[in-house]
Amino acid sequence: MPPVILDGQRIANEIIERIKSQVRELRDRRGVTPALATVLVGDDPASRVYVRKKVKTCEELGMESRHVPLPADSGADRIRAAIRELNEDDTVHGILLQLPLPPALAGEADALTEMILPAKDVDGFHPENMGRLLLGRPRLVPCTPAGIMVLLDQSGVDLAGRTAVVVGRSNIVGKPMGILLLQRHATVIFCHSRTRDLEVVCRQADVLIAAVGKPGMITGRHVAEGAVVVDVGINAVADAAELRRIVGDSPEHWRSFEKKGTALVGDVEWTSAAPRAAAITPVPGGVGPLTIALLMDNTLRACRNQLERTSPE
Repeated sequence: MPPVILDGQRIANEIIERIKSQVRELRDRRGVTPALATVLVGDDPASRVYVRKKVKTCEELGMESRHVPLPADSGADRIRAAIRELNEDDTVHGILLQLPLPPALAGEADALTEMILPAKDVDGFHPENMGRLLLGRPRLVPCTPAGIMVLLDQSGVDLAGRTAVVVGRSNIVGKPMGILLLQRHATVIFCHSRTRDLEVVCRQADVLIAAVGKPGMITGRHVAEGAVVVDVGINAVADAAELRRIVGDSPEHWRSFEKKGTALVGDVEWTSAAPRAAAITPVPGGVGPLTIALLMDNTLRACRNQLERTSPE
């Protein structure tokens, strides 16, 4: 039996419609429009695409979007000044620093991200927000893990007592993902580059989360029969043989490859993993749309939190 395809795009569309209604209500009732500011340093092509998606989604929702472009040779002081100005602007409710930064600034990424006020940190990366998540008192949760939890809930996946394996331990996805799963009473196993017998460990999973950034790394040998597989990876593949190994004859991927010379694939080798899975996310159209939707949800939540804090008693 073929696996159930976990349609993240459909769920994201439902979230977007809900947010659109709530933004309209907030504007009509309080005269406030949630505003998201994005600081983009340099001209990385992938980053430009992501920023355009965020701007477009803000416009669709009736939110305000502020784009703060800075040249690639900007020093850390200039970026700090831009973040400080946005922190002090009460009409800006969410701030994100688009990553990755140019190579010369890579070592400053954590310090610059931590400059964003926790209340405006809609990416959920600030240590205060991470700490609140760990303690079970979340305010703004990292968007990709939050989106995956919505996906699992909406798809009827019961986590209590199940074994969840998270492949990847980044601060952006892997670690917060594990915390969220643990809080839903799953038994969580983290895997990483030094995990021994990765295939054996992964096959223990009732729910397998792949977040390693390596195209097609997770194969059918990693997937237990009947597991739920969530593919977080978004990788551009330019080699035809590699693409065929990962997605087979998928028309959508080959149309993209013929048009652009590349196609987006996940961290999971679809050809071998999908036949073993009970349910699986596609790439694209799985986790990616939910990340954007949850970013908008965080922006709305940040706006409401700030209004509550400033409202007279």
